[in-house]
Amino acid sequence: MVDPIMSDSVRAAAVATPAAQEYAELRGLVKGAGLLRRRYRFYAVTMSVNLLAFVGGWVAFVFIGDSWWQLPLAAFLAVVFAQLSFIGHDAGHRQILRGRTANDVVGIVHAGLVGLSYSTWVDQHNRHHAHPNDAHRDPDVDIAVLAFTREQAREKRGPLRWVAAHQAVLFFPLLLLEAFSLHVSSVSRLRAMGVRTHRVEALLLAAHFAVYLTAVFLVLSPLVGVAFILVHQCLWGLYMGCSFAPGHKGMPVLEEGENPGFLRRQVVTTRNIRGGRGVSWVLGGLNYQIEHHLFPSMARPDLRLVQPIVRDFCARHAIDYAESGWLRTYGHVLAHLHETSAPLRAAPQPA
Repeated sequence: MVDPIMSDSVRAAAVATPAAQEYAELRGLVKGAGLLRRRYRFYAVTMSVNLLAFVGGWVAFVFIGDSWWQLPLAAFLAVVFAQLSFIGHDAGHRQILRGRTANDVVGIVHAGLVGLSYSTWVDQHNRHHAHPNDAHRDPDVDIAVLAFTREQAREKRGPLRWVAAHQAVLFFPLLLLEAFSLHVSSVSRLRAMGVRTHRVEALLLAAHFAVYLTAVFLVLSPLVGVAFILVHQCLWGLYMGCSFAPGHKGMPVLEEGENPGFLRRQVVTTRNIRGGRGVSWVLGGLNYQIEHHLFPSMARPDLRLVQPIVRDFCARHAIDYAESGWLRTYGHVLAHLHETSAPLRAAPQPA
């Protein structure tokens, strides 16, 4: 299996198939345009602003004290946590610095700030990039409470069957739980991978939860504290889910044996979101999901510059290139979820 987080040049050399010629041709065009470079200034400014917002938010938290005015601050910190997570995502793809170790340090620190395990996320996201929307190998389409194919829907049992049957209606409410799910999976997967081999991450996770909970219940009364946590974590989870889901949900799901080649697999299973730099900032560059999947180590600000090259290349090679407006994208996601769960609403519950 080709590692999607390796450098694009290594990937191009590693995939020795006829279909690789298409990708090699495209990569040559992109390289000739000078778009496989590092963007140190962009990341230096972005990371500095994010960290200032993070520190400033917690300073404001102390000054506001035990007040319901903490809830707007919780919403602000949800945005900050998402922006920090986007930097962790970029570090995992080695977009920021040269060399794996330097990027990993950035990723581990940013993941620790928000209470996630960098290694477990990279492992899962790596498999997703290698097999996007593969019904059997992409972990992002193997979610217990959702069904992305009718075959998955028919396999649901018990309460999960009812949830999957109404998944289009429940999709956004379920995203409110995404942050809690990420915390739990980070801890459980880190234990499975071996805490000793990821000791720094384990210490950062423990420190995050200890400091976070101590600060909340030291400064706030129990009721306000619980409300703060719920608003902060639920909005952060909703933000993350709304940023990552549109790129693939509602796009074709590949079955076992389907192998259209690296370039076509990445493009036909992926969707872009239209919009300018504002949308790109809000979504951490994930609105250029097609370009990101084709060149995962490309620096975030160059994704918008490479888009015309990729779009023109796909048009010349008769490769479907999906792009929708922001709201329309969510309509595609909900329509797909509603359609795949139709058998569950039509069929009686199994005994």
